[in-house]
Amino acid sequence: MRSVSDFPVEKPVLVTCGLPYANGRCHIGHLRTYVPADIFVRTLRKRGQRVVFVCGSDTHGTPIVMNAEELGVLPGELVGRYHAHFDRIFARMGVGFDYFGTTDAPSNHSRTLQIVDSLIEAGYVYPRDIELAYCPRCDRFLPDRYVEGVCPFCGVRARGDECDQGCGKHLEPGEIRDPVCKICGSGAEYRTQEHFFFRLSRFKDFLLQYLPGLRGTSNARNYAIEWVNQELHDWCITRNMEWGVAFPGHDGLVVYVWVDAPIGYVSFTEEWAKQTGGDWEAIWRGDSRIIHFIGIDIVYHHCIFWPAILKGAGYTVPWAVVASGMVKIEDKKFSKSRGYIVWVDEDYLEHGFHPDLLRYYLASYTSHTKELNFSWKIFQEKVNKELVGSLGNFLYRTTLFAHKNFKEVPIGDVSSEVMDRIGQAIDEFTQGVEEYEFKRAVDSVMAFSDFGNTYFQSMEPWKLVKTDREACASVLKDCLQIAKALVVLLEPVMPGLMEVAWRELGLAEESVHGVAYDEALVELEGGRPILKPEIIFNKIDDGKIDEMEAILDKRITEAVEKEMGFENMNKSDNISFDEFEQLDLRVGTVKEASRIKGSDKLLKLAVDLGETTTRVIVAGIAESYTTEELCEKQVVVVANMKPTKLFGVESHGMLLATENGVLLEPDEPVENGCVVSPTAIK
Repeated sequence: MRSVSDFPVEKPVLVTCGLPYANGRCHIGHLRTYVPADIFVRTLRKRGQRVVFVCGSDTHGTPIVMNAEELGVLPGELVGRYHAHFDRIFARMGVGFDYFGTTDAPSNHSRTLQIVDSLIEAGYVYPRDIELAYCPRCDRFLPDRYVEGVCPFCGVRARGDECDQGCGKHLEPGEIRDPVCKICGSGAEYRTQEHFFFRLSRFKDFLLQYLPGLRGTSNARNYAIEWVNQELHDWCITRNMEWGVAFPGHDGLVVYVWVDAPIGYVSFTEEWAKQTGGDWEAIWRGDSRIIHFIGIDIVYHHCIFWPAILKGAGYTVPWAVVASGMVKIEDKKFSKSRGYIVWVDEDYLEHGFHPDLLRYYLASYTSHTKELNFSWKIFQEKVNKELVGSLGNFLYRTTLFAHKNFKEVPIGDVSSEVMDRIGQAIDEFTQGVEEYEFKRAVDSVMAFSDFGNTYFQSMEPWKLVKTDREACASVLKDCLQIAKALVVLLEPVMPGLMEVAWRELGLAEESVHGVAYDEALVELEGGRPILKPEIIFNKIDDGKIDEMEAILDKRITEAVEKEMGFENMNKSDNISFDEFEQLDLRVGTVKEASRIKGSDKLLKLAVDLGETTTRVIVAGIAESYTTEELCEKQVVVVANMKPTKLFGVESHGMLLATENGVLLEPDEPVENGCVVSPTAIK
């Protein structure tokens, strides 16, 4: 059997995943990368490859420092908390790293300094005076995330390191216009300071030669080639901070996080080597295959910046970069701030869902490079129809029938038809994984499961056992061999549940995790006891899905209310008369009302405020009023609210209501547009 991508099995393989940022909890978007990488590693090992699988927490950068300051803790305490969280979640989800480290470990500080020093010595890092945002009030230079301003490319408000709301371009220190300090809110000014730059521009010819041969997914390769064909700018690789890897010989400067974070791949491999006696230099300075699994949003760093650093420092460059598509939640753009997020712990594992069900969903929903949508109803459908209806049905009915009627694996040979079909299934699955098409790989195995169900049904063993027990035994031997092959093939996708199925076939003396794919073609030994099976896959009922959708809907509604300012309505702080006068309160009449698709609480209203056209206002009152009750009702509107888009509808105002959802309205009809003011109240 050929090894992955026709490379000799003697060549070492290192697989890494983009580092989770130790500044928040694990969500489904994270697993879009880690689960396929784990499936890939398990598949390679079943084909006889030697693979090292490393990852770790990304622990530096201004967001972590800012979050720690807000929480009143040290950055080290914050990252320690989230590092332990990710380590625990990955273990529960069956993602089996050989080493899971942290970029704040001494080994990573040491390796980063060694690489930076070698780049300086080779002339690839040089000093330059730059204009940097400085806050006179705080008396400090401001790192990228401590600055907000205007993007110099598109003119949209942006943060200091990236035009996150506009064109998406990376911003170097000093590029943002009209800088404002995020600490105190005052205007910043530009002052000159010495920083250090990596000569990325020197590596254009190397990258144009290297990238066409880069393996992995075409989305990563093509994106990088397109970027390199444009002008490459040198990168500033120092920041004004204390938290991070100190830049050699310069107090107050640290190495930019996008330098020390990928170097973590090297230092984690070193730590693995210390624990196991392995050879990290054979991987990072030898003839090896380094394969990075990442999200599409960090292709630039892994296909351009990172290979250039490695080349300049004399290390082995990546052999493949595998970039996944983005994630949607219920067909809406993934967004923490808008509530479109599913947390792996509180929204999934703590509700009793088996980790393998989510692993299956992530692998089988769509092509790895395409956008993945997570929907609770689609999740239910895939589990109930595919895992319960096809795979679970075949495994259970086969082992139960064998247990009840034979108690053991029948003696005899497996038919050549079944053996050929198993060989085909192995080839289709492994080829799909080798080409990073995990959906195609899983689909091929599920087609093989359907073949098993059809074979069992067409042979009618429940009749044969009464008329021709020998023929029935032959059919059961075929079906049990199919079951064995299915379990071996799907172990990388659902390692926990396939271990259970493996034991039910009477194969408990060896774990399925260490079984090679060739074992699927080894006939089950006749006379081996068959245990009474458990039902491995259970249907998910509608009530549970309704509960999960309600949790998500509540989170979305709370995010909407926060964005509209509802969370501030119960504050007891005293306000001044001048502050009250800033509110433009008017009476209007609701002319139309309709429900908003995707929300149980929001309504779209057309309100007449005495203007030339009615005002569209989104209100969270669907649980208190029907659309019919609202028509021609007079309401009080905050007319000078900043427009906000909610569920695709732009709202131009906010209704006033009591905390239990009762709308404020005048005692008697008044003219539309009538102003509510202290004078009017008197």
